[in-house]
Amino acid sequence: MGNKTIKLTTILLILCILPLTLGLSRPTKTPRTLYHIYLKGKSIGLINSKKELEEYIDKKQKETKEKYGVDKVYAPDDLDIVKETTYNHKISSVKTIYNKIKNISPFTINGYIITIKDTNQKKSKKKKVKKQVIYVLDKKVFEESVDNTVKSFVSKEDYDAYKNNKQKEIKDIGKKIEKIYIKNKITIKKGNIPVNKTIYKDKEALSKYLLFGTTKEQSKYKVKAGDTISDIAFNNKISTEEFLIANPNFTDENSLLYDGQEVTLGIIKPQFSVVEEDHKVFREEKNYQTETRYDESKDVGYSEITQKGVKGENKVTQKVQKVNGETVNVVPVNTEVIKEPVTEIIVRGGKQSNNGGDSGTYNGAGYGDVIATKGQWGWPASCSTVSSGFGYRWGVLHDGTDIAGCGFGSNIFAAQSGTVIQSELKAVNGQYITIDHHNGFYTMYAHLCTRYVSVGQNVDKGQVIGGMGQTGAATGVHLHFAIWQGYPYRGGHALNAMQFY
Repeated sequence: MGNKTIKLTTILLILCILPLTLGLSRPTKTPRTLYHIYLKGKSIGLINSKKELEEYIDKKQKETKEKYGVDKVYAPDDLDIVKETTYNHKISSVKTIYNKIKNISPFTINGYIITIKDTNQKKSKKKKVKKQVIYVLDKKVFEESVDNTVKSFVSKEDYDAYKNNKQKEIKDIGKKIEKIYIKNKITIKKGNIPVNKTIYKDKEALSKYLLFGTTKEQSKYKVKAGDTISDIAFNNKISTEEFLIANPNFTDENSLLYDGQEVTLGIIKPQFSVVEEDHKVFREEKNYQTETRYDESKDVGYSEITQKGVKGENKVTQKVQKVNGETVNVVPVNTEVIKEPVTEIIVRGGKQSNNGGDSGTYNGAGYGDVIATKGQWGWPASCSTVSSGFGYRWGVLHDGTDIAGCGFGSNIFAAQSGTVIQSELKAVNGQYITIDHHNGFYTMYAHLCTRYVSVGQNVDKGQVIGGMGQTGAATGVHLHFAIWQGYPYRGGHALNAMQFY
C-alpha cells in the first residue's frame, strides 16, 4: 500500500505542475483594442489611434497640399486599417508606420476619376476593351477641356449656334448640325487619387492631352519662302486639317505664311471620338459622260469631238457623319436635277494603216484614248462629293480620294480606257478593280459592292465597271479612287487624283 500511495502523490504533483509548464495558466496580459495596419495585404504594425495616423499623414504631406492646392492628403488606396482586439501589445509609432508607407505606396488626394472606354472595340476573352483613366481635381476642368476638344473639330460658330439652339433653317442650300456627341462611354466619379498619377489642374493642359494624346511640346517648323500650308503638312506627314487644328491662328489652308514664321506640327491623336451629324443641301456639277464612236473610213489616230460635253447641275440633299472632323459616312437623301448633262461624243478613226505597222489598237480601244493630262480623265462616280482627300491622316498616308453620297450600288466608271489587271476581294480594299492604262498610269477602285469586269478585259473611258459599296475596311458606303504612276504597291507611287481634274 505504501508504494501505491507514493505513486498517486507523484501523479497529482505532475498534474499540478503541467499546466504551468504548458502555459495554460491564467493570462498575464489584458487584451486591448488596437488598429492593425495592412499595406498591399501585408501587416506592417499596430497603432493606438487611426485618427492619429491620418492626422500625421496630412501634416507631413504639406508639400503635396501646396502642389495641388488641396486642404487634405489621405492614406494610400491599398492601405487597410483594421480595428481589432488583441493580446499583442507590440505597438508601433505613427511615425514608423508613416515611413513604411511613404516608401511603398503613394498618398492620395480627393478629386474626380474619369474613365473613357472605346465603344467601337468589342470585348473578347483574348482582348479587353481599350480604356484609359484621367484624373482631375475639379470636374469642371474636364467638362471645359471636352468642350475645347469638340471645338477643334467643329467650328466655334457652328458649335455655339448648335448648343444655343440658334441654327438657321435651310431655305435653299446650306448645312444644319443635327447632333454632336461623344461616341465613347465616359464615366465620372468622385474618389481618392494617388499623387503619383498625372493629375490635371487646368483645362489648357488637359485639352492638349485630349487632342494630341500627350502634354509634351509638339515639334516646330520654321517657314521658308514659297512654303504653303498644304506642302508643309504633306512633307511632315500630317493632314492640312491637323495643321489647322494645331495652329488655330490660320483660318484655312490658303492662309498666307511668311519666311521665318514658326508653326506647330502636331499629329492629332484624339482620346475620344467626337461625332457630328449634319443635314446638308448643296448644288453640285453633274459630270458628263464621254461616248467614243469609231469611223472605219478614218485612219487610226484621227480624233474629232462632234458633240462637246456640257456639265449638268443637281441639287443634292445628304446626311453626313463626321468623326473627329473626318467624313466617315455620307447617305444620299434626295437629288433634284436642275440641268441634265450633255454627253460628249468623240469620233475616232478605225481604219487600219497600210504600212503594216502596229495599229496601236486592242479590241477597238486605241492607246490614244489614254490621256494623262488634267481635264481629260473621266469622273469615276455618279456623284462628286469628296469625303476624304489624298494625304496623310494621323501620320499615315491615305493614298486615294474617297467619293461618297452616290448611294449603295451606284455606278462606278473607268476613268480612262485600259486593261483590267486586278478584279478581286481583299481584306482592306474589299471588292476592288485595278486598270492599266498603258501609259505608265494605273487606276484603282476599292470598297465596291460588285464588280462587272474581269482580269484581261479591255474597258473604255466611262464604261461601268462596278457598284459603290462598303466592303473591306470601310466605315461607310464610298469609293476609294486612286491614280498611280507605276504598278500599285509594286514599285509605283500614288498621286493626288484631284490634280487630274
